[in-house]
Amino acid sequence: MNEMIQNITLLALPILLAVCFHELAHGWVAERLGDNTARLAGRLSLNPLKHLDPVGTLVFVTTQFIGWAKPVPVNPKNLKNPKKDMIWVALAGPASNLLLAFFFTLLYKAFQKADPIFQLYTSPAFTHSYPSLEGLSLLYLIAIPLYWMFILSIQLNVALAIFNLIPIPPLDGGRILSGLLPLKQATTFSKVEPFGFMILILLIFTGLVDSLVFPLIRGMLGFLLA
Repeated sequence: MNEMIQNITLLALPILLAVCFHELAHGWVAERLGDNTARLAGRLSLNPLKHLDPVGTLVFVTTQFIGWAKPVPVNPKNLKNPKKDMIWVALAGPASNLLLAFFFTLLYKAFQKADPIFQLYTSPAFTHSYPSLEGLSLLYLIAIPLYWMFILSIQLNVALAIFNLIPIPPLDGGRILSGLLPLKQATTFSKVEPFGFMILILLIFTGLVDSLVFPLIRGMLGFLLA
């Protein structure tokens, strides 16, 4: 129980940042390209209550890898070039997560460079087997959990970016693929969207997501956390 509480406490801020920046990025780029639907809906905000989906958040906490938020509303009809612009709107979310991952990598490296002790307290990605902090000074009791949050932020943002690039609507990858396809094929492909979530669940339970997506996540994490 104590370990679960510790994990949730450390995950809370990384999840909120990853989700809020992802959804804000979609709405911000859409507005730059002519659609202010997200602003009118009050979604151009870093307020977590505007973006969190209860089930998606629970999945985040349970898997500690992936989950989802409430999609930011976008009206393609308001965009200057709907088909092309939707590619940039969709890309904005994963791109924001990758930027956050690189930002927290800089902080992670800075902490390691400042004091070698942090390398002894690096919790391996995906395991969250945290070493005991017993006997450490107050400074380290604050700094080491913060350092773990950096690691979790890197992990969550990389996972969220790559997972969302799976080319199945309504994931961002599906919208990007739809924008790249010729109009006729894109129209046909868009009909998959009502079944997209079911297809995604099926891929997860059959292990295809694990075998295809997780190696990419682990590879990028290995590069960033090296």
